[in-house]
Amino acid sequence: MSAFLGLIPQYPSPTLEPPPPYGGASSQLRPLRHRRPASSLPSTYTPYPPDAPCPPNRTMVQGFEWYCPPDFQHWRRLTKIIPTLAQLGITQIWIPPACKASWKTGNGYDIYDLYDLGEFEQKGSRKTKWGGKEELQQLVAVGAQYGVSVLFDAVLNHKAAADFKEPVLARRVDPKDRRVVLDKKPSEIEAWTGYDFPGRQGMYSPLRWSARHFKGIDYDDLRKENAVWKFEGKEWSEDVDEENGNYDYLMFADIDHQHPEVKRDIFHWTWWLKSQLPQLGGLRLDAIKHYSYSFVRELLAHIDRHVSPGPPGSPGTMFIVGEYWREDSEFLARYIEYMHHRLSLFDVQLVSNLSRISLASEHLQSSSSAPGITYGSPDTDLRLLFDDTLCVWKPHNTVSFVVNHDTQKGQSLETPIAPFFMPLAYSLILLRANTGIPCVFWSDLYGSFGVTSTSCPSSEDAPESEPTQLPDPQHWRPPMCGGQVLPKLMLARRLWAYGTQHDYFDHPHCVGFTRTGHYSQAGGAGVACVMANWWEHASKRMYVGVEHAGEVWTDLLKFCPGEVVIDGEGWGVFPVAARSVAVWVSREAEGREGVDAFELDSDVYGFNKRQQEQAYESQRGPAVEEEPEDWMVAARGAAAEYLAMTGSN
Repeated sequence: MSAFLGLIPQYPSPTLEPPPPYGGASSQLRPLRHRRPASSLPSTYTPYPPDAPCPPNRTMVQGFEWYCPPDFQHWRRLTKIIPTLAQLGITQIWIPPACKASWKTGNGYDIYDLYDLGEFEQKGSRKTKWGGKEELQQLVAVGAQYGVSVLFDAVLNHKAAADFKEPVLARRVDPKDRRVVLDKKPSEIEAWTGYDFPGRQGMYSPLRWSARHFKGIDYDDLRKENAVWKFEGKEWSEDVDEENGNYDYLMFADIDHQHPEVKRDIFHWTWWLKSQLPQLGGLRLDAIKHYSYSFVRELLAHIDRHVSPGPPGSPGTMFIVGEYWREDSEFLARYIEYMHHRLSLFDVQLVSNLSRISLASEHLQSSSSAPGITYGSPDTDLRLLFDDTLCVWKPHNTVSFVVNHDTQKGQSLETPIAPFFMPLAYSLILLRANTGIPCVFWSDLYGSFGVTSTSCPSSEDAPESEPTQLPDPQHWRPPMCGGQVLPKLMLARRLWAYGTQHDYFDHPHCVGFTRTGHYSQAGGAGVACVMANWWEHASKRMYVGVEHAGEVWTDLLKFCPGEVVIDGEGWGVFPVAARSVAVWVSREAEGREGVDAFELDSDVYGFNKRQQEQAYESQRGPAVEEEPEDWMVAARGAAAEYLAMTGSN
């Protein structure tokens, strides 16, 4: 058990039975001491006083997927769409690791040089996979101009692709329990731990890395043997996650953050990074479960003192979010407290809940005699969606998401969510008041190339007039629901998802909530959301506020036809189609006409419209016709306009 568990007193919460180990890909390494059920949330929640102005909602977008093409054009691509993202209400964009990777096609998590942002001729190119330093600087500047702050993905746990190997004394440890040393005596190995950065030649930082700056490695070049090797004289940090006994070592050459030269260099790098990108909005800290918690706390203090001084949340202060993959929200809440609430974390438990309930819902049957899961099963209970999520424990330090580059198909933390459930999931994180900052995934807005082989462009610096080599458009997978549902949900968050929230999580297969609106945003218009995961149409009587009496509301997504008239006491009966979601907004709401007319141009890769249509049709071949996407099933019977727009038969 991690020594960290004893650093902070336990929460005075009731002890509940732990759930079965389903969903996601993280390991439950100890029984949960406390779980907070969704029922602990207040049924009525007012985030800001109704008589005082409230700030616009914050929304994050992950500006990449794992399978983006290695064309050196991504910074330009993001810069071009910044105005559109701002129009959709995006206030933060999380960009991929911008430092030089082990090779020119690397995504950056295989980091080589922190101080090369695509400036030096190293590892096969000057630019990174994403583009050059000057293009990155332009992206950050344009983002600031439109109110979209850039979050830099900082990979500080390890280094890859060393320039030379060194003889090192080391011992093998058990990969399943890193505390267990397998060798009685150390042996000499050849480790790739020497970093001269010849292309940079000492510019920005004079430090040349060697074996003394690392704790371990996973390959002995002398014997051509893979193993987890711990260097003699080094010890794993104790204040790390206790998965695999001690999860200090993750991959490549494991950095020793307690070495004074390492600490000095990384601290200096955060200052240098801000000097190169003055309008940078913050950091996303990768893989923080694998390195010392005390080091992270020192790093945050250094940033606040020397990089972006000021109280947290004030203008100019860097926003920090960490990636700690663990389905244990109590533990993550303690981690946030240990960091003095200075950073946010991604809500891992919420993604697991969305996956588990949505996949089980695909087998939901109305009759006990039919194969599958019958109505009322806890495996499909929508009332449990927020059980023990981080947004229940620490809503102000949570970043909620549905999919990211680690959980998408083909990745190590793949966490599938049923296709029909995707609009429901995004409605939950985008329109509710207490789910932290929602993060929209790149592929759900702009499509994905999926698990395909991509060849490297012959020249990164080819003139712009020359076409850049791209993957075959036939590999392109269109965004969720044809690309038109998610933008409308984002616009609804930007315009109307304000004011008091009223929850109606009172049925296992049909739940809803409303936002009454706030006078300082879009004239006080509100929103009502109702969703169902069973094979029946349903409705929910919900309160939206007496100030909306007499208004006529319609479904923004056009999944559910008809109108709802708000009665004199502020109530309405809001229907929803089977296995679907309906987002009801006054048809006279400020901005409604523009939202109804909005269509996102998802052609960010330069395909023409015909190529996009061909790619979309290729995904709707015989296999898809035999088993159509569930969101289409749910939409049958809705307005003909929407069906025509998506090209459904």
